[in-house]
Amino acid sequence: MKLTERLGLKLLHQLDPERAHSISVKALLMGLVPLHGSPVTSSRLHTSVGGIKLLNPIGLAAGYDKNAEVLGPLSRAGFGFLEVGAATPRPQYGNPKPRMYRLAEDKAVINRFGFNNQGIDFIAHRLAQNPTTIPRGLNLGANKDSDNRADDFGRVLTQAAPHIDFATINVSSPNTEKLRDLQGRAALEDLLGRVNAANSRLSNPIPIFLKIAPDLTDSEVQDIADLALKAKISAIICTNTTVDRSGLTSAYRDQKGGLSGRPLFERSTRILAKISAATDQKIDIIGVGGISSAEDAYAKIQAGACAVQIYSAMVYQGLSLIPKIAKGIDARLASDGFETVRHATGTNTNSWL
Repeated sequence: MKLTERLGLKLLHQLDPERAHSISVKALLMGLVPLHGSPVTSSRLHTSVGGIKLLNPIGLAAGYDKNAEVLGPLSRAGFGFLEVGAATPRPQYGNPKPRMYRLAEDKAVINRFGFNNQGIDFIAHRLAQNPTTIPRGLNLGANKDSDNRADDFGRVLTQAAPHIDFATINVSSPNTEKLRDLQGRAALEDLLGRVNAANSRLSNPIPIFLKIAPDLTDSEVQDIADLALKAKISAIICTNTTVDRSGLTSAYRDQKGGLSGRPLFERSTRILAKISAATDQKIDIIGVGGISSAEDAYAKIQAGACAVQIYSAMVYQGLSLIPKIAKGIDARLASDGFETVRHATGTNTNSWL
């Protein structure tokens, strides 16, 4: 980490977390953040997820660029792909502030944003106006006061689809009341059917991903795996934030919301491995949750992921973490004798079951 990045992070950590987040987005817009440039890549790092070819397996998780404001700068930060959003049909303020907390002692973050975003009209316009050289997707959400949340996902997909490479059905955020109820078997089957129907009506249907929670029982994991296979979902993102607070030491540990960062790593990786086993490795998996090093990312890959996503670790280590992790994965693949990411995927699933 360069001195300028270290000083920038130190300054941001003196501010309210949500304000710091907004300033970081503005700094990217203004060109004030040092960026790596093109993605770190090699023949070993080339991979694919849901049929989408990637120069490296590291993606930006949804939640940072909620309104697709900094697609250009983020595409030059070293990522292999991006996910923005979540987007809802209508603009939404989200939950009352304060709604984001740094748990520095735990290298974690708690948020209860509640799908705050400017709405799909604004977001789709920005996506259309800002093409990128790397794949990007949109996290689909539903308005809190919607009469039919299942239809909201299809509406957002229809508007955004011409400008994205994939769309993610987000039924796993803990910050919108009863949203996780859509992970139940009957509700999820209905939702997947509606989104697939909306996708099939597009002139160019796109890969559909599903993002799930880490707080699932084994039977719920199996239900999700069965339905995802039946609906021909292109990839499953494991996982969103957790409501579990085990082992935390920070004074903010009891704040309501979803916990992300280091404490999520083991829980999310176990769900990843269970999904991999339950789907018999027939659906691509993106590992997210607690990744803060190349070793963490590589562990997700060996547990069953063909790509990973990162967000919370950037709060503590900055954007320079992305090329560092990519180079580290490349070195691990070489030392272990794997020709590609795909050859390493799922080679250690059983130890996480």
